[in-house]
Amino acid sequence: MSLTLTDQAHAGIRSLHAYEPGKPIEDLKRELGLSSIIKLASNENPLGTAPAATRALAEFAGELHRYPDGNGFALKQKLAARHAIEPGRITLGNGSNDVLELTARVFLGPGKNAVFSEYAFAVYPIVARAVNAETRVVPALGASAEMPRGHDLDAFMDHVDDNTGVVFIASPNNPTGTWLAPAAIEAFLDALPAHVVVVLDEAYLEYQDRDQRPDSRAWLERYPNLIVTRTFSKIYGMAGLRVGYGLSSPEVADYINRVRQPFNVSTIGLHCAEAALDDKAFIDRSIGTNTVQRAALAAELQARGLSCLPSQANFITFDCGEASTPLFQAMLREGVIVRPLASYDMPEHLRVTVGAAEDNARFLAALDVVRDRG
Repeated sequence: MSLTLTDQAHAGIRSLHAYEPGKPIEDLKRELGLSSIIKLASNENPLGTAPAATRALAEFAGELHRYPDGNGFALKQKLAARHAIEPGRITLGNGSNDVLELTARVFLGPGKNAVFSEYAFAVYPIVARAVNAETRVVPALGASAEMPRGHDLDAFMDHVDDNTGVVFIASPNNPTGTWLAPAAIEAFLDALPAHVVVVLDEAYLEYQDRDQRPDSRAWLERYPNLIVTRTFSKIYGMAGLRVGYGLSSPEVADYINRVRQPFNVSTIGLHCAEAALDDKAFIDRSIGTNTVQRAALAAELQARGLSCLPSQANFITFDCGEASTPLFQAMLREGVIVRPLASYDMPEHLRVTVGAAEDNARFLAALDVVRDRG
């Protein structure tokens, strides 16, 4: 029997579909010839990039023909001071997605399984199946629950066994915006077998109300199996520079660094991220703007009879009451890009990034037009 290239790809890869990012503005310009477009599909910061990072980029005088600092010394020093943690417990990534993938490479593989919630970030099954691990999807809480479509941590425990390598938890979660109470996460960590690695994905943490944020840094001292991931893409507005990081025990960080590519974060990314950490005024303004606009946008959607999932992120997911893909496509013709969620098995939902006031107003106007048009 002759083998094919398909036969050469392992079963985990063959079962995957490529990640679908939000539609780029330039694609829509080419396809429809539109000149005025707003993108509210990828949870980017509507205020742009942290000014400190923009200045650092403009003033950069380094040597780009040299490789980056593979250890990211300067950025790790600032992160270590920020989180009161040893630099050796920090793993830098090409976005926090990179840390997720590295974690899977170390702690998953054939015979292992990964556990995560229904309606969780699409990257979790991608990184698990890419190393031929089994994926176990935990049914989310029901639509009538206090946290509809949120993580059901009690049910997570029913899916964990001796072969579980990694549990992925996101709070707030993408694409739903739902979150977990700190006490619930802590109780789950207490109950989980110590051999199971837990990734607590906090990409949207800064958008969460301060009194609801967990002290995940403190948990690292009690749970050596915990990895906390963060990103510069969202609150710092640096999605195009691809910088993220993980905090963990020294042992976990050491294992991950054994498979990490030596220059996975660019020189420019390291330089700008270091500067952005000092831009408290921008962070505060981003949080304040999002808090006000998220509440206003949710109220407008609900006034239109559209049910919104609770959100502590910089986006809102709402039920269109019908298949969302045709609505998404009609919105494109109005120059507004949002995110349909059929790929997340939520075929009647759209996710919209919380934009600036003028962006949200344009989105709502376009939504009214296409709904009225039918």
